[in-house]
Amino acid sequence: MKAVIIKEFGGPEQLSIGEWEKPSPAQDQILVKVHNTALNRADTMQRKGVYPPPAGASPILGLEIAGEVVEVGANVNQWKQGERVFGLIPGGGYAEYAVIHQDMAMPIPSSFSFEQAVAIPEVFLTAYQAMKWLADVQPGETLLVHAGASGVGTAAIQLAKAIGVKTIVTASAPKHQTCLDLGASLAIDYKTEDFQEKALEFTEGKGVDVIIDFIAAPYFLKNIDSLATDGRMVILALMGGLNVDGFNLGKMLRKRLKVMGSTLRARSRDYQIRLNQDLKAFAIPLIEQGKIKPVIDSVFDWEQVVEAHQYMEANKNTGKIVLKVS
Repeated sequence: MKAVIIKEFGGPEQLSIGEWEKPSPAQDQILVKVHNTALNRADTMQRKGVYPPPAGASPILGLEIAGEVVEVGANVNQWKQGERVFGLIPGGGYAEYAVIHQDMAMPIPSSFSFEQAVAIPEVFLTAYQAMKWLADVQPGETLLVHAGASGVGTAAIQLAKAIGVKTIVTASAPKHQTCLDLGASLAIDYKTEDFQEKALEFTEGKGVDVIIDFIAAPYFLKNIDSLATDGRMVILALMGGLNVDGFNLGKMLRKRLKVMGSTLRARSRDYQIRLNQDLKAFAIPLIEQGKIKPVIDSVFDWEQVVEAHQYMEANKNTGKIVLKVS
């Protein structure tokens, strides 16, 4: 089969389409003919050599697939050939064929295209895990989402609205309207405005209850000062850096704060399956009703994978970048 190959670790120019061995499904897996996959920040990090796949996962990039079942493992009882499925995988999505555990696959709603379906798994699972499983956000609370126009950000805004949570986002000014249209209560221009000041103003000095952050070090101190008493922060990426100088731990004690870090890809399969089932029960009915929708910025043919990675790394996207496996 054909797949996107990393010639050597480095920039987007290291990606090209080449030959790769077609996977075979294990007893509890299904083999999917991939119609679409999608980009995630993890792909760019793996391409650079700083985020290796988990043990046993395919070294091929790609954490999301949408396509048709072409073969099922001996113990598979949920799926049959020809059914349309989408889901999260630990690797191997940038390929003509990929395997997925039967419990991680979800049926594509009849009204959805493959492109729409593939824009759901990683971002909605990541956002749902951070908001509900880790931070346990409650109706009536206030959520601050950094990178609010990203794939995870746009998913978080919609999930928050469905839960009954007010959302503040940071994003560049041209992306504000998209965030507001999805349900954000306030959009802050991180380039020209002080998000701590704006968040405290919005909450009348109380602070936000939950923060979902991807920037890390440059935002850490302001995040701590933006949190309300008993606030929770979930750090999902380290885009701005690792180290924080001058942090006063006393603030965490006084305000009883919780700071958590998480990477979904490294979680156990059982954990991911339970999360997948929980999200499916909560979100799929809302998706079918049109109350939650994937936000797709652009669709690239996979022969343009270099340009797609360059586009993501330039932070041009609002929502998901999808690849068509032609």
